Amino acid sequence: MATIAVVPFQLSQAASAGTRQASPAKVPTTSPIKHLVVIYQENVSFDHYFGTYPNATNVHGEPFYAAPGTPSVNGLTPALLTSNPNGVNPRRLDPGTINDILTCDQNHGYTAEQVAEDNGAMDKFTAAGGTATTTGKSPTGVNCQASDVMNYYDGNTVTAYWNYAQHFAMSDNSYSSTFGPSAPGAVNLISGQTGGVDTAHSVRNALTDGDTVSDGTGGQTLISDAQPYWDDCSSRDAVALSGLNVGDLLNQQHLSWGWFQGGFTPSAPYTGSPDTASTYNQLSEPGRAACATVHNVGAAVGGTGQWGTKTDYIAHHEPFQYYASTANPHHLAPTSLDVVGTDTATPGEFNTANHQYDMSTFDQLVSAIHNGELSPSHLPAVSFLKAPGYEDGHAAYSDPIDEQNFVVNEINSIEALPTWKSTAIVIAYDDSDGYYDNAFPGVANSSHTTADSLTGAGACGTGATSLYNEQGRCGYGERQPLIVISPYAKSNDVSHTVTDQSSITKFIEDNWSLGQIPGSFSNIAGSLDDLFNFGPNPTTTPALFLNPTTGEPNYPIVGSIAPATGPIAGGTAVTVNGVNFSTAPGATVIKFGEKASKSVTCASTTTCIAVSPKTNTSGPVAVSATVQGVKSENDASAFTYTP
Repeated sequence: MATIAVVPFQLSQAASAGTRQASPAKVPTTSPIKHLVVIYQENVSFDHYFGTYPNATNVHGEPFYAAPGTPSVNGLTPALLTSNPNGVNPRRLDPGTINDILTCDQNHGYTAEQVAEDNGAMDKFTAAGGTATTTGKSPTGVNCQASDVMNYYDGNTVTAYWNYAQHFAMSDNSYSSTFGPSAPGAVNLISGQTGGVDTAHSVRNALTDGDTVSDGTGGQTLISDAQPYWDDCSSRDAVALSGLNVGDLLNQQHLSWGWFQGGFTPSAPYTGSPDTASTYNQLSEPGRAACATVHNVGAAVGGTGQWGTKTDYIAHHEPFQYYASTANPHHLAPTSLDVVGTDTATPGEFNTANHQYDMSTFDQLVSAIHNGELSPSHLPAVSFLKAPGYEDGHAAYSDPIDEQNFVVNEINSIEALPTWKSTAIVIAYDDSDGYYDNAFPGVANSSHTTADSLTGAGACGTGATSLYNEQGRCGYGERQPLIVISPYAKSNDVSHTVTDQSSITKFIEDNWSLGQIPGSFSNIAGSLDDLFNFGPNPTTTPALFLNPTTGEPNYPIVGSIAPATGPIAGGTAVTVNGVNFSTAPGATVIKFGEKASKSVTCASTTTCIAVSPKTNTSGPVAVSATVQGVKSENDASAFTYTP
């Protein structure tokens, strides 16, 4: 396996002195948020992860118990689970079965997703031309079947995400800006504009192989996974994009920002001469850098290579490399941690890291701030985090458990920083992978090209005018998860406001008063503000630290109990199911109301038997647990005393 050593950066004299330009804390913002971190994962529909939220089956995997008052979502209703219009009912994927963890990739093409949604009928996911994959095998060697596209996980597998949703805020009404796979989804995150393909910098048949489609005005729109032209590690069909992205807007205001992606550090560094946008040649660049580091598929579930390996860096997941103004084609490293977020290249030249970094750079930056080696002002105003391939959640080479490891570790480290009090983390996705979802948002932007088929052959909607008069941008696409984690996030809240990937761009534009990107979906996007408490006297939500392996919090939770009634005389042996109990004698205290049980025996960390204590009053009382001094939270059960 190719590996690469991470060499710690040396702190410059400026870093040691704590000097820094444009400290995010001092830059005026329209909200209390001074630091935004976007964790952008891969290929999940909302129903694929949250279809039965907040109800988990609790068979295999990590137990999940919803807190009292948890709101419902627009998910998989009993009718959709038992009589689905696709003719195939969704199946719960079991975390106890490796074939249900390492699964097949679905067809998530621009046209296929439109066919599957069938003008809102949402009934052609398994049909010919829809998104179901019927050929090939999963990483474990299981044949891919059309029914796979319907399947879903619950809180026993995507445990961390369900716990974040319980504690903070999520949306059940957020969508891809346009239909299609990763590259358009990544571009929509940072510009909301997949039009404006730079045809002079498009190579290896990218303009003729289905990567692009005519925009109706003589140009081309990106609809598929062409790689970025301005990247040494691109090796096949590649395009560049013209126009502005949010990085350009941040640079104009001298604000710190960065894109941090796993595997960006090259396995073989660039050895050529310095060059510029006018001399760089994707087809014949001498001495180009190589990106060949890999990890085992399914590393978190026992993968040692038997299920294959995956390259860490995936070029078409890095959207800023499509734009010459924000690209770092040779994957140059920053000269020190002190310049991370501020090392904008000389216009037209490729002479710095230019805000494009490896994930290890972000981790070292956070560690240096945490250890007091750098001032908190070194955390960029805006940070985009992209996992290495094996941890990005994409079916066929990643999985929910490896994804959880990455996401939880990053969030835990960010929450521990002194900047947490003014930070917001957004977890979002680049596309749905074509997985079934029941929600149809309607047509927000029409398109009429040979690749469109949402409302008929060659048609997406009936509108005669498209955004920026560009075709090939049919949207909104499929629904995906979106979670906001912040002291200012609402707690245990589900927002129903319509948003899309470019709503994140809109938040950045509005929060830092950057202006707008011409033709961007962000100009018509819904706001993320409904997920926040931004009032004059906002209540703040405390940080939540989770176990990256289990996705569970570090405190106990009482879930279900049986029996749930017993006499006031006490003496009822009650089975208490929950999370984070201790089997050590005396370490777990179970209380019925304010009275502790005098007999508690825990056979595992999820099951105890507690004998109800005597009381003088009938009626319901809360059942809680304290484990080694840590009291339970979000308890879901009550015991009723009878006369």
